[in-house]
Amino acid sequence: MKKIVLVLFTVFFIHVANAQEKTLQLSLKEAIDYALKNSYNTKIAKNDIEKAKEIVWETTASGLPQVNARLDYQNFLKQPVSLLPAAAFDNRESVVETVEEFFDINRESSPAVADGFIPVVFGTKQNLNASVTLTQLLFDGSYLVALQASKTFLKISKQAEEKTELLTREAVINAYGNILVTEKSIEILKENIKILEKNYSDAQKIYENGFNEEEDVEQLEITLGNLKNQRNSVIRMKEIAYQMLNISLGNAINTKLLLTDSLDGLAENNINLELIGKTFDFSNHIDFKISENDRETKRLMMKLEQSKYLPSLSAFVNYGRQGFSDSFTFLNNNQQWFDSSLLGVSLNVPIFSSFSRKAKTAQAKIALNTADIRLEETKQRLALQAKKAKNEYQLSIENYQTSKRNVNLAQRIEKKQRIKFFEGISSSFDLLQAQNQLYAQQQNYIQSMLSIIAKKATLENALNLQIK
Repeated sequence: MKKIVLVLFTVFFIHVANAQEKTLQLSLKEAIDYALKNSYNTKIAKNDIEKAKEIVWETTASGLPQVNARLDYQNFLKQPVSLLPAAAFDNRESVVETVEEFFDINRESSPAVADGFIPVVFGTKQNLNASVTLTQLLFDGSYLVALQASKTFLKISKQAEEKTELLTREAVINAYGNILVTEKSIEILKENIKILEKNYSDAQKIYENGFNEEEDVEQLEITLGNLKNQRNSVIRMKEIAYQMLNISLGNAINTKLLLTDSLDGLAENNINLELIGKTFDFSNHIDFKISENDRETKRLMMKLEQSKYLPSLSAFVNYGRQGFSDSFTFLNNNQQWFDSSLLGVSLNVPIFSSFSRKAKTAQAKIALNTADIRLEETKQRLALQAKKAKNEYQLSIENYQTSKRNVNLAQRIEKKQRIKFFEGISSSFDLLQAQNQLYAQQQNYIQSMLSIIAKKATLENALNLQIK
């Protein structure tokens, strides 16, 4: 029995371990789709939309019927006393004697009684009052404006979600591309180190046989050490790059990822010259729509201040029951209750506010004028942004094509200089120059591929191309 339990626990922990080590395989498109559902910013944007919907209903409900119940219980520890003139009673002397006996006083020690007043207690020691009130707003200009404003707020939240999706797409593309760059760099550096280690070993043997200078060997050793340091640095950067992508995806930073796209393939697939000739329409751009909504918000704020000049009208109806007793008998069946009901209308007419309403309305008009200026500025900025993005994207394609040719030329030059060096025709300085040129062109080539991917994403955002 113990063996069976042990086996079951072993299988369970192996299953848990496998689940924890599960690797998420993603192409760039799959990574974007994944982030649009799971990224932190996307989730926050969706929550903001849900919150905006609740605000719309909260505003709407404030103008709908409101029902409130109230329960008041009072227990006088000592009841208040009122004074009545004794002349109001037919049998004055008898009443005074009764009061003196009830309150345990005499007319000589009580100036009030002596002056012809009789202390009286009204009501019972305890009472309970239960009521229900229905109120209804009949007219309020600010309520109508608030309804429009809440709907505009919902629209702004939805547009913020669209903007978040575009930024999330761009962030994922950049993070995904950075990982591919680090992996490509590591791959090239390892190949360069492998070739240089062989060159260093061969040069050392030639030096030991007296056919070259020690400086030649030392020069190769310096270059080899620099390459190894660079490789180690890029390997450390790779871990951070994966963690950055996990954050963009909405994952824990240590989630294992396997990227299925290659840097070369993405660079080629992201060359689309048709984008450069695409006409820019600012009216459909999300930033312009957000700016338009900002203007609409300012217009509604001005309308709200103007509505404060109008009267407001509300109505209410109330129904209640009251019970009175000198002891707590309100739960007894024979307790007597007294009904009451009230219907009312309340009209509030603003007359004079020492010009504070006028000042607030003027401020709202100025804010609206500023929003108009911002809207025009947004048009011009977006047009310039689209033009700039097109130029940078076209330049990235040209740089990629040039870098691709240059890296092939640099490889041929380095190879020729290597052969000449080991044949004793060229110096270590010439070989070093060729090697450094090759390494620089390789990095330029890698960065040019990343630039195409990143600049295309920037251009798509500038043109406000919808996420497919």
